[in-house]
Amino acid sequence: MQLIRTIRLTACAALLSLVSLPAAAQAPVKLTFATNWYAEAEHGGFYQAIAEGIYKKHGLDVTVKMGGPQVNGLQLLVANQIDLFMGYDIQSIKVLEQNLPVVTVATTFQKDPTVIVSHPGAKSLADLKGKPVAIGPASDTTFWPWLRSSFGFTDAQKRPYGFSVQPFLADKALSQQGYVTSEPFSIEKGGVKPVVFLLADQGYPPYAETIVVTRETLTKRRDAVKKFIQASAEGWKSYLANPAPGNALIKKDNPQMEDDLLAYGVRMLKQYGVVAGGDAGKQGLMTMTDARWKQTFDFMVKAGMVDAKVDYRKAYTLDLVKEVKVLP
Repeated sequence: MQLIRTIRLTACAALLSLVSLPAAAQAPVKLTFATNWYAEAEHGGFYQAIAEGIYKKHGLDVTVKMGGPQVNGLQLLVANQIDLFMGYDIQSIKVLEQNLPVVTVATTFQKDPTVIVSHPGAKSLADLKGKPVAIGPASDTTFWPWLRSSFGFTDAQKRPYGFSVQPFLADKALSQQGYVTSEPFSIEKGGVKPVVFLLADQGYPPYAETIVVTRETLTKRRDAVKKFIQASAEGWKSYLANPAPGNALIKKDNPQMEDDLLAYGVRMLKQYGVVAGGDAGKQGLMTMTDARWKQTFDFMVKAGMVDAKVDYRKAYTLDLVKEVKVLP
């Protein structure tokens, strides 16, 4: 009898150990996501998803790695030093010519938040034709060709942009590039009420802050990538409703970030429908459409930025975002 009891106890212990194996095997999946700049309100939904435990709820352990002017996120992605990268659809189409194995799986922003800011008096972008505009070098391969083809801007108008509003404040004839969520705020603090032209509302078609992965990652870790999109969409919905948890982590990563700039950024994201506007209102946050990608490709071809023979549809997939529906 004692022997039978011992055998039963041993069998039960073995069974319990087998039952516990799946729990041990289901440790959170680690993902590293690189942003395109220092931590700011424009990244709030991702930080919110960490702060609120949303990634954890979906079985993910996500690290957000800040970008910056000296960080080449696409290079890090291709080198497998990160898992996901905050990209740009113009870039994703352009690198098809280099046969880089990357693909866009979702987008954070339905509208590119890029603006041209001018001094009071300008009524439209057309009023700035022939006048000086400060832009950064990267703009030569993004919105500047669109301004040339759509509004007749010329390279003679370009002035160097050093990520400061001081030249603008000192020169009433100068306009400059910026983000609707930041530069107008700094200019107002400098004593000028600027005229702000959101290029997306003027017809500039690209998305912004896209989610880019390698094709290998999409194939081998599809479920983890889908969960990242789902959790990030939930994070953005939460952040736009109550940004305090996400903002605390943003300030931890970027101590120079000011509370009033964060508040302004969130307000502008909501006011202009940057995250929750457009197709996101019906199809859910982080969504994309074939039509928008075609608009961006058509503009790039017209502006001479890409060969018309490039199959732009290889730059993205809608498969994952179609499975994710988090309405604003």
